[in-house]
Amino acid sequence: MVMESASLLSVSVSAAASLSLSRLKPLGGRSCININVGLATSTKQLHSSYFPFPFPFPFPLPTNKSSSFTIRNSSASPSAQTQTQTSTSNDSPVSGNAIRRRFLNFFASRGHTILPSSSLVPDDPTVFLTIAGMLQFKPIFLAKEPRNVPCATTSQKCMRTNDIENVGRTARHHTFFEMLGNFSFGDYFKKDAILWAWELTTKEFGLPPEKLWISVFQDDDEAFSIWHNEVGVPEERIKRMGEEDNFWNSGATGPCGPCSEIYYDFHPERGSSDTDLGDDSRFIEFYNLVFMQYNKKDDGSLEPLKQKNIDTGMGLERMAQILQNVPNNYETDLIFPIIERAAHMASISYAEADDATKTNLKVIGDHMRAVVYLISDGVMPSNIGRGYVVRRLIRRVVRTGRLIGITGDGQGNPDGAFTPVLAETVVSLSVEIDPDVFMRKTAIVEELKREELRFVQTLERGEKLLDQFLADALTQEKPCLSGKDAFLLYDTYGFPVEITAEIAGEMGVTVDMKEFEVEMENQRKQSQAAHNVVKLSVGNDMEIAEGIPDTEFLGYDSLSARAVVKGIVVNGDPVQHVSEGSEVEVLLDRTPFYAESGGQVGDNGLLYSLGDGNGKPQTIVEIKDVQKSLGNIFVHKGMVKEGSLEVGREIDAAVDAKLRQRAKVHHTATHLLQSALKAVTGPETSQAGSLVSFDRLRFDFNFHRPLTEDEITEIEALVNHWIGEAADLATKVMALADAKKAGAIAMFGEKYGEQVRVVEVPGVSMELCGGTHVSNTSEIRGFKIISEQGIASGIRRIEAVAGDAFIEYITSRDSYMRQLCTMLKVKAEHVNARVESVLEELRATRNEVSSLKSKIAVLRASSVASKAIVVGPNNIRVVVENMDDTDPDALRTAAEFLTESLQDPVAVILGSVPDEGKVSLIASFSPGVVKMGIQAGRFIGTIAKLCGGGGGGKPNFAQAGGRKPENLGMALERAKEELVATLSPADAVQR
Repeated sequence: MVMESASLLSVSVSAAASLSLSRLKPLGGRSCININVGLATSTKQLHSSYFPFPFPFPFPLPTNKSSSFTIRNSSASPSAQTQTQTSTSNDSPVSGNAIRRRFLNFFASRGHTILPSSSLVPDDPTVFLTIAGMLQFKPIFLAKEPRNVPCATTSQKCMRTNDIENVGRTARHHTFFEMLGNFSFGDYFKKDAILWAWELTTKEFGLPPEKLWISVFQDDDEAFSIWHNEVGVPEERIKRMGEEDNFWNSGATGPCGPCSEIYYDFHPERGSSDTDLGDDSRFIEFYNLVFMQYNKKDDGSLEPLKQKNIDTGMGLERMAQILQNVPNNYETDLIFPIIERAAHMASISYAEADDATKTNLKVIGDHMRAVVYLISDGVMPSNIGRGYVVRRLIRRVVRTGRLIGITGDGQGNPDGAFTPVLAETVVSLSVEIDPDVFMRKTAIVEELKREELRFVQTLERGEKLLDQFLADALTQEKPCLSGKDAFLLYDTYGFPVEITAEIAGEMGVTVDMKEFEVEMENQRKQSQAAHNVVKLSVGNDMEIAEGIPDTEFLGYDSLSARAVVKGIVVNGDPVQHVSEGSEVEVLLDRTPFYAESGGQVGDNGLLYSLGDGNGKPQTIVEIKDVQKSLGNIFVHKGMVKEGSLEVGREIDAAVDAKLRQRAKVHHTATHLLQSALKAVTGPETSQAGSLVSFDRLRFDFNFHRPLTEDEITEIEALVNHWIGEAADLATKVMALADAKKAGAIAMFGEKYGEQVRVVEVPGVSMELCGGTHVSNTSEIRGFKIISEQGIASGIRRIEAVAGDAFIEYITSRDSYMRQLCTMLKVKAEHVNARVESVLEELRATRNEVSSLKSKIAVLRASSVASKAIVVGPNNIRVVVENMDDTDPDALRTAAEFLTESLQDPVAVILGSVPDEGKVSLIASFSPGVVKMGIQAGRFIGTIAKLCGGGGGGKPNFAQAGGRKPENLGMALERAKEELVATLSPADAVQR
C-alpha cells in the first residue's frame, strides 16, 4: 500500500503505557474542541467529557489574513500546466478545514463518536511517534481494554520520518500529515465500511465514480462482491492484489486482515487495460480500509477474531489535492501559505522558481508543520530520541532556507532567525487541528529561535571543518573529498552536500558521491528498520488476564485490606501455587497498594496470612513493586519469604506506611514545586516528566537556560512558605471538562478518563492527579533542591528532597560541615574564607612548581641544543629529542627556548611521557622553515598518530598527544628522518 495508512507504520522505542479509549486525551491534557467545531448535527453528539472548554472559545481565534489559496486546474494530471482561481480557506467547501469537518460530520451522523487526536508523543511503549490514526485504539483492537463506544471517527496528527528524503521530491510524501479515520470496535464490518466509503467519496465529496479504482486482497471475494455487485464498480476497475500490498499484518502474530483501497485516476482517458495502480503519475491512493478479522497464530495459521474491527485512513492532504485540483499536496491550503511566506522571505516567486527551488520550498513547508506540532506536544530539540527528530528537521529547514537565499530573519535583521516567522504562519493554520498550538505559540517561537541561532553557529563550525577536509584532499594526487567526510558534514553539521560539492569544485576537489550515497542508504535503512510497523500482539498476558477483573484500589483511604488472590504469575506464566523462595507476580481482587503511575513509584509492603490460632504468619510475600497491566489490573511483584501461596486464598495486604508517607510527601512537594517554578520563571514553564520516589523527587521542565542561584533560592523559599502555611489539601472527583474549566493542570504523560481526580492546595496548586498526597502541607516539614541541571536541549531537571528525606539530607550535610570545621579548625561561618585561603596557597604552590619545572626544562634544553644537526644549503638546525617525563607546559617552554636560542632557520620536535599511558609532543618551526612549506600542525599530527593520538596547531607551533608511550622513540626517529629528507636532499652535517 502506498499511502500513509491508518495502520501501517511505527517504531520500537519506550514511551508511556498504551492509550485507553476510556481515558482518551491528547498528551498533557490538551484540549481538542476544534474537532467539534461545526461538526455535530445536534448537541447530543458533543461529548463534553472529551472537550474541556465551553463554547465559545476561551481564547481569541487568530485571523489568517493570507488565508486565500490558489486552486490550480491540473487538466486531470498532477504535473500538468496550471491556471488559477482564488478561493478562501474559511469559506470554501474544499478547503482543508472543510474537508476535515465534512469527513467527521459524515460519520458522526452515522453513529460514530468524534474523538480528539492524540498527541504526536504516543502512550504506547512500542511506538516512537504517532504514525497512524488507529494507534490510540490499539488496546481495544487487542481486547486488552473495553470499548466505551461502538465506533469512532478522528482526525489524527501523524508523524513519519523514514521517507524524509522523498519529502518535496514527490507529490505526496510528508513528515507531518493528518489521517482522517473511521473505526468500528466489533460493531459494523466490511459491507458498511465499503458502502459508507463510497458514499462519502462520491456523494459527500463529489468525486466522479468513473475516476475511482479499487484494490482488494486477491482472496477477498467478499470485498470484491460488495464493490462490484452492491456498489456497482465495474470489474475492470477492481484490482486483486497480493499479500504485500493488500493484507495488513500487525506483526509476526496478532490481529490482521485484508485491505481495500480507493484510488483516484487523473488520466481515465488512458483506459483500463494493463493499468498499474502504483503509477504515481496517474493514480493516487487516498482511502485505505482495513478489515481486521483474523488472529495470526505462531504457526502462521489464521483464526477468526471474536470481535471483527474496522480501521480506516484517509489522507487529508491527498483528498485536499484532489478536491482543490492542484498538482501536489504541497500546493493545497494546508501547506501552501507556509511555502508562500518562505518564498517571500527569500525574495523569490514560487510560480517562477525552478524545480530544485520548488523542492526546497516544499521541504520547508512540510518540516515547519512537523516541528511546530512536535514542540507544541512537548518534544524539544535534543541529540537523542524524539528530540533528535525535531533537531534534524529544524536543521533541514535552516540549511534549506539559507540555500534558497533567506538571510537572517528574512525581514532585514541579518543576525535574526527566520523559523519563528514561518512558525507564525503554521500557528495561524492550526486552530482547527489543535488549538493548543496557538496557546503555546510564544514557547514554540522562542524554542525555534534558540535552536536556529545555535545551529547557525554549528554551520560555521562545519565550514571550518570543510576547509580542513579540502586542505587534506589537495595533498592527494587526484584531490577528492571522501563520501564519509561529506556525510559527516551533512549529518552532524547540517551541511548540504550540494554546497559541499560546489565549494569543493571551486578548489578543484571532487566529492565521492557514491560513497556518500552508501552512507545515506545505511542511515535510511536504520531509520526504516525502526519506523515501519505498529506492533499488535496477543500473547501470554491475555491468557493470564482471562476472567480477571480490574483491581479495586483502596489505597486512598486505607493502608491494609483483606483480598483474594485472583492470579499468580511466575516467569511470565500463570501458575496455581507457589512455595517459599519463589519470585512472583500476584493479582488481587482489591488492594491498598499504589501501582506505579503519574511518576509515583509503586508501594512496598507485605501480603500475608496467619496460621491456625498460633498468631504466626502462615505465608509472607514481600512486595517490592506494583505495576498496572492490561488496563487496570494491579501486578504485585515480590518474593515468597515464608510458606506458600495459591490462587483463591484470602490474604491480608499491608502497605509499608513509612515508605508510603515518604512518597506522599514528595508527590505533594512536586505540585508545589511546579507552582513555584511558574511563579519565578513564568507561566509558560511546563512539566516534561517527573519521578516521585521514597528518597527524592525529580522534576523535568521545559526551560531554555540554567536557573540562577537566586531563582533556586526563591523557589525553595516559596515552597517552604506554602509548607509553613499548613494548608489542608482538597481532593475531589469531577468531570474532566469541569476540571479543565476550573484551571486544573494535567500531569505530563498521564492519561485521564471522563471522571478525573483533582488535587488542590488552595490558592497554590490545582492538578489532575491519581497519586497519593498528604492531608496538610505541614506534613512535608521542609523542602530542599539538591541539584538543577540540563538533560537535553531546552529541558532542565530539578532533584529535591522533602519530609524525612529532607531531614536526612540536612543532617548529613551538617555532619560534613562539622567534619570540615574540625579539619580546618574554624567555625562554620568562616569555612568559605578559610577554603579560599587554602586554594590561594595551593595556586601559588602550583605556580612555583610550574616555574621550577620550566627552569629545569630550559636547563635540559640547553644541553639538548648541542645535539642539533644542520641540514641543507640554508644551514637549517634540526633538534629532535626525547625529554623523558617533562610535563606539557615545561615541554612547550623548552621548545620555545630552543627555537629562540638556535635562531632562524630552526625546526624543533620534542617528546615526553609526563604520566603513565600519556605522550606529549611539541613542534616548533621558525619563520624560515615555515616559508619552505612545512607546517608544524600537520607535521606533528602525523607523528602523533604513531603514538596512538593526534593533534595540530599553527604553521609555526603545534602540540599533540598520544596513548602509546612505547612508540615514542620510534615516532621521534620517524620525525627526524622526515624533517631531514624534507628540508634537504643532501646528507645531514653534524655540528
